[in-house]
Amino acid sequence: MSKRAFLSPGQGAQFAGMGRDLFDSFELARRYFENADDILGFSLTKVMFGSGSEDEEILAEENEALRQTEVGQPALYVHSSICAALLAEKGIKPDVTAGHSVGEYGALFAADSISFEDGLRIIRQRGELMGAAGKKRAGTMCAVIGLENDVVVQLCTDASTESEVVKAANFNAPGQVVISGDVTAVERAADAAQEAGAGKTIMLTVSGAFHSPLVEDARLGLAEELRQLKVEIPACPVYLNVTARPSRDPEEIKNRLIDQITAPVRWAQSLQAMQADGVDSYLETGPGRVLSGLVKRTLGRRERTAQAGSVDQINSIIE
Repeated sequence: MSKRAFLSPGQGAQFAGMGRDLFDSFELARRYFENADDILGFSLTKVMFGSGSEDEEILAEENEALRQTEVGQPALYVHSSICAALLAEKGIKPDVTAGHSVGEYGALFAADSISFEDGLRIIRQRGELMGAAGKKRAGTMCAVIGLENDVVVQLCTDASTESEVVKAANFNAPGQVVISGDVTAVERAADAAQEAGAGKTIMLTVSGAFHSPLVEDARLGLAEELRQLKVEIPACPVYLNVTARPSRDPEEIKNRLIDQITAPVRWAQSLQAMQADGVDSYLETGPGRVLSGLVKRTLGRRERTAQAGSVDQINSIIE
């Protein structure tokens, strides 16, 4: 029997103009967007939709605004949740879900485990806390391409000192690991990766060293809020970033959401576990196609992937 996974993207997938066509085309989407603006206390939709200008400088400024953690995280959650809600309205629901980093909240919403409103309130706090942690202790992230996981982990260990740390933060696909930590430690690890034969290293434009000990303040700050979050038993298994295993246990889900802030995202391992459990179709509910690409890199080109982030994409699935 065929199984379909809904995948919710994380930071890096957002772009100016995201969601505008959904707002213009679906009454359900408009209600969600307006609700989000009310909850957040500012016009997230204005930032997400942008001006529609094709001027490169204006577009760059609008994309930069969305890259800010405090804005980008709510934008991704809202967009992903609306896409899942539009599909659910037509009776299209997942057999399993997963989300990359902040996308895990969108996965929980798609699995009917958290309410849209509760999820957005937590996301707002998460983004603010992670942004503050990044300002308190500056850090960065770097994608390392072409090395095995254990090699990258060892390079990070070797590049760390008592005062400067770098850790493997995202295991995105075979041969694609993102590292995170203090700027100089990340640079040392990136240089060592090049010497070890990495195909390339790419410094990322981020506002902090996410999924590393540098954002411990954010984990501590959000822990109590997450413990009070109302999490229902999911309607389907949710594959968790921290364990790369499915769960339908509300307490485990809350605990892993706390851990997730400083722990690595085991995305490739999650995809492999889904495949082993019989998932053979992957639908990316949100902006872009980053996760679809990671499915192909991790599981093979023959895996079935599709996107559900725009009106045309959603209509093609519904029809």
